[in-house]
Amino acid sequence: MLSNIKIVLVETSHPGNIGAVARAMKNMNLKDLVLVAPKQFPCADATARASGADDILSSALVCDSLQEAVADCSIVVGTSARCRTISWPELTPRECADLLKTEALDHKAAIVFGREHSGLKNHELDLCRYLLRIPCNKDFSSLNLAAAVQVVSYELFVASGQDYEVTAGDKGKGLLATAAQMEAFYEHMIEALSDIGFMHPDKSKSVMRRLRRIYNRARLESKEVDLLRGILRMSQGNKKKG
Repeated sequence: MLSNIKIVLVETSHPGNIGAVARAMKNMNLKDLVLVAPKQFPCADATARASGADDILSSALVCDSLQEAVADCSIVVGTSARCRTISWPELTPRECADLLKTEALDHKAAIVFGREHSGLKNHELDLCRYLLRIPCNKDFSSLNLAAAVQVVSYELFVASGQDYEVTAGDKGKGLLATAAQMEAFYEHMIEALSDIGFMHPDKSKSVMRRLRRIYNRARLESKEVDLLRGILRMSQGNKKKG
């Protein structure tokens, strides 16, 4: 799916924005960047802002016109933050991704982003089958070019169903404690709280009911229960020594 989708930038004014778009694309595993009459490219500013997405820049195709850029595409989606006098079928980024996850399997598709300050012109939107608008603050609806590409690219990545690399922190996620482990923990807690003089027989049921609610909300992992029971044992030991 993603290999059939190209991101098209029309007359980008600032080369740094091209680099930032390349970075956003690489984050979401998009590789096909097309530039229509960029003001300045290639440029060191673009490379610096790409932050390692140099391969996207080096393989970018530069075209003289939008017609040339989308000539091989069966589906062309134009982006805009402004309402238009003539209405186009409109999509949100998520709706666009849902459409392309089936259509882009067998057909080339392009998502077109206009100039930083003025967007796409009407004659350029005439080449588009759909109009994509990103829902946002109606009083401040103009997104930075790279930010807009990032939002759309993220939805495409999610719709593609690709796995993402698990970080070291995620790999450390442990198994939740079993019901039997939790009951043993609560019994140990009653014993420890009694040993240190916190638990009063006439209030033990209501106190434990509240403590159960606290720990049940926490969804403790097995290792976390072991840690808490170690603290309880240490508390009991220090009380006996005292």
